[in-house]
Amino acid sequence: SFRVDHFVANSRTVARRIRKHWRREAAVVYPPVNIAAFTARERPGGEFYLCLGRLTHYKRVDLAVKACSRLNRPLVVVGKGEALKTLQAEAAPCVRFLGRQDDVAVADLLARSKALLFPGEEDFGIVPLEAAASGTPVLAYGRGGATETVCDGVTGLFFTEQSAEAVEAAILEFERRERDFDPQLLRRHAESFGEERFRQEFARQVELARTAQSRPPEIQ
Repeated sequence: SFRVDHFVANSRTVARRIRKHWRREAAVVYPPVNIAAFTARERPGGEFYLCLGRLTHYKRVDLAVKACSRLNRPLVVVGKGEALKTLQAEAAPCVRFLGRQDDVAVADLLARSKALLFPGEEDFGIVPLEAAASGTPVLAYGRGGATETVCDGVTGLFFTEQSAEAVEAAILEFERRERDFDPQLLRRHAESFGEERFRQEFARQVELARTAQSRPPEIQ
């Protein structure tokens, strides 16, 4: 790690990990969101809750499935993975599993959903920003990258523990406040993570690294 000239992390969460384990500082450049691939709806509301991504156990989709099953709320789960059979066994009839979907179908589902449920902890997590680009709020576990991409009370809500009860409480709180979330404000938030911003910030980090390499060594 000490031979690396310049570290760039995709989130403050990862930058802290680099500092802890490698004792090196890292610049943060957030990954780009393809804003143009998503269309924000005009007003709050939606048909169902949505979970989107690979169905691995660490993503904790089971919490969303249990919460919606208990509350009898419609939930659409998109993705494949080793947790699929377990999730299907736990799900009530209000939960639908659509498997893997193409980009056009995913954009349509995001725009039609009430909120994205994001119960896992990720280093960054691009899906909450794709939801914001669609004007869709995010109910997220308040750890990891979600704390950098979701604005609590503005673009979504956080829950503070990974449990079905916490997800249930977040859903009920969201339903009390659903009309407070402005789809156009969510869209503007996502635009601040767009591709042009990424190109500019990453190019700047490359230039900083190049400049540092070209400096003459200090005389001891």
